[in-house]
Amino acid sequence: MAEPRLDLFDPRTGGLALSIEAISTAAPVGERRRFNGFTVILAQEGSGAFLSDLARFPFEAPCLLFAVPYQTYGLIADTAVVGDVIQFHANFFCIETYHEEVGCNGVLFNDVYGVPVVSLDRSHTAEFRALVDALRREIRECGLAHSEVLVSYLKILLVRATRLKLEQQTLDWQAPDKRPPILDELRTLIEANFTTLHQPSDYAQRLHITPKALAKLVKTHLHKTLTELIRERIMRQAKWELLHTEKPVKQVARQLGFDDVFYFSRLFKRSTGCSPTFFREYETAIRGGRNLSMPLRPPSIPDAPTAGKNGVNPALDA
Repeated sequence: MAEPRLDLFDPRTGGLALSIEAISTAAPVGERRRFNGFTVILAQEGSGAFLSDLARFPFEAPCLLFAVPYQTYGLIADTAVVGDVIQFHANFFCIETYHEEVGCNGVLFNDVYGVPVVSLDRSHTAEFRALVDALRREIRECGLAHSEVLVSYLKILLVRATRLKLEQQTLDWQAPDKRPPILDELRTLIEANFTTLHQPSDYAQRLHITPKALAKLVKTHLHKTLTELIRERIMRQAKWELLHTEKPVKQVARQLGFDDVFYFSRLFKRSTGCSPTFFREYETAIRGGRNLSMPLRPPSIPDAPTAGKNGVNPALDA
């Protein structure tokens, strides 16, 4: 499968910090993409698999699907998929800043232990369809208090989706074939040790289970390998450190348990599509330095990547 396409929001080129695009069978199916903002897919018709990094999550419309910035995502359709893709950058709406109001961080987004799918019934589908139509209409009309209206609609959409996700998680845990409690123990262990323990065998040993048995449980319920789960948690922290602190890349790597900064950089690029340096400089620039926890004069904005030989982007190797 081809390398994922990286689409970057760039305010200098007139890029929209919030956009909505219709999807149908006319769109490439199976194409993997990356975007430096958040992605919400409202699938109204169709079924198949939602690609999220190396994981494949089965879905059947109507449903909502979610991806975080720089994460690989895509659809493999078993039947024709029709719906909409809503994408927004943190410049427009930062889920960390509005976490207390919306509560979607760690539920809809940045939950490496969960499933990025929310099922919808007929009434829910009508509700989310109406919210998407309202967003699209406001984008087109651009009236008084334009940004505030868009943020309000987006907040409602995310709050409603978060409530549904939490309700569905509760029902899943109460079902006869609910997620085994050992996976919650695994989550606790990873959260406490992901900066020092990187091997699946480390966690299997502490949980008194064979690596093969633990791997099977993770794959069955989380749709990814244990190695992918650990690495995803590490990369989530790496992105946070690079975005919100001025620690050198080498220090971030060591803090996450990597003595070899070049190996860390390769893993980061495999996870995000760009180097740690480019990721930090580009995002800090287009956010005007607001992502950093300390005052910083906004740096100049790096050029957005353009395809080089064989589709490789030279800027991403910086």
